[in-house]
Amino acid sequence: MKQRVLFRLGRLDQLRASGELDGLLLALGRFSEKYAVLGAHAKGQSVSGRARTIGAALIFERLWRDCGIESLLKELAAKRRFGFELERAVFLTVLHRLFVSGSDRAAEKWKHHYAIAGVEELGLHQLYRTMGWLGEPVAAAPSAEASVLPYRTRCELIEERLFEQRRDLFTKLDLVFFDTTSMYFEGEGGETLGQYGHSKDHRPDLKQMVAGVVLDDEGRPLCSQMWPGNPADVTSLVPVVDRLRTQFKVGEVCVVADRGMISRATIEQLQARGWRYILGVRMRRTREVNEEVLARPGRYEEVYPKSQDPKAPSPLKVKEVWIEDRRYVVCLNEDQATKDRHDREAILASLRETLKQGDKTLIGNRGYRKYVKTSGAHFAIDDDKIQAEARFDGKWVLTTNTDLSARELALKYKQLWQVEATFRTMKTALATRPIYHKRDDTIRGHVFCSFLALVLRDELERRLAKRGYRLEWADILQDLERLQEIELRVNGKGYRLRTQTEGCVAKVFQACGVALPPELQPL
Repeated sequence: MKQRVLFRLGRLDQLRASGELDGLLLALGRFSEKYAVLGAHAKGQSVSGRARTIGAALIFERLWRDCGIESLLKELAAKRRFGFELERAVFLTVLHRLFVSGSDRAAEKWKHHYAIAGVEELGLHQLYRTMGWLGEPVAAAPSAEASVLPYRTRCELIEERLFEQRRDLFTKLDLVFFDTTSMYFEGEGGETLGQYGHSKDHRPDLKQMVAGVVLDDEGRPLCSQMWPGNPADVTSLVPVVDRLRTQFKVGEVCVVADRGMISRATIEQLQARGWRYILGVRMRRTREVNEEVLARPGRYEEVYPKSQDPKAPSPLKVKEVWIEDRRYVVCLNEDQATKDRHDREAILASLRETLKQGDKTLIGNRGYRKYVKTSGAHFAIDDDKIQAEARFDGKWVLTTNTDLSARELALKYKQLWQVEATFRTMKTALATRPIYHKRDDTIRGHVFCSFLALVLRDELERRLAKRGYRLEWADILQDLERLQEIELRVNGKGYRLRTQTEGCVAKVFQACGVALPPELQPL
């Protein structure tokens, strides 16, 4: 290949110093509309219109379609004439839940700052109608589910259809994780859902509801369930198991659930249904565990050794204990045991200083109660209680009817922490509060949108992980929000200018297979 010099403009350094380079580019810009518009905008010679975020909708629209949610909602909504695009109203609510969260009233105002197709004309009353449609009854419940609700809702139907669409990805669904949390209301909380109960948010003054979520063995959100705010977790698990069997057509599965789920009645009902379980045990409240299981001698088997590598799994040891026909596994994390001991010593040091100031200073401090006793007319530190509490350092206890090894049981139960992380996501980044709805069906629809948001988030994180990208969720949202389009007018013509990508935006678009819009487009 031969190169030919067609024209010499001069030395670059001299052209820059003299300003001739800018003149040449300006002259050539007359033949490039893009360069001319960008140049005019840079010099302040354009009239700027509204700016809207485009990154959010571009990414999550793709995931919305790929997960089958868009087509499913359109199919279900086609049977009713709403006078507006119901699927668009659901997408708007879910997208708002991912980025900001809050009420439907807030979502209706928020949409004006985002470029989202088909939502411009949506009003607040239409969002309320959409929430009611999602949560309304669609059929009578099977008898197995009658203890949860006497009917099935559209939310449940959507969950089951989404599972059917991707069921061919599973060779066997043999493990599910389940947990619950409470969500308080700003208002009355509907006709039946809002009830006073034990609040995990420390708001006993407000009515609440209980929401549960089930994850499959790969950590994918499978389904959700909602109850009035006054049941205990132990009454929640069995109906969910029945729903998995009757509606998801799951034959045999192992249920992994947290300490709050266990009761003798729960275990008996699971066994009667032929389901396997791995359940955490409340060590302090269960006499058999407190007095016998933890007291049994025995050698621990090392699952993970202690490592200097901060990325290595936490050290973990396990041992098996049988009490008659009941099988327990004691798990020990020595790093956590050290932390528990240091935390207790810090509390005791503070307690000793507090006692010097008199007994009245202990009033209202719940952290001190389990370490004190009455000595005459005064309080004193109880050494027996300290010694008893030390037995629990770094430990948790499981009970099971499976034939998995103690090592396998501990690792399966640790996966349950994914569910707990999901709930932290649901109550912070995907927080459903404030909930001002006055009807049960709109409340269910509102909370169900958080479940759909979890589905989209999980899908995005899986696509990023597949490409080896480890990104913070907050950074993803922040960088996507910075990708905007600005409307301009230059010499009487309208244009749409895309801002430059920042941070992790390019990786997110690449992982989702979405092309960036052109930097400049005519209106």
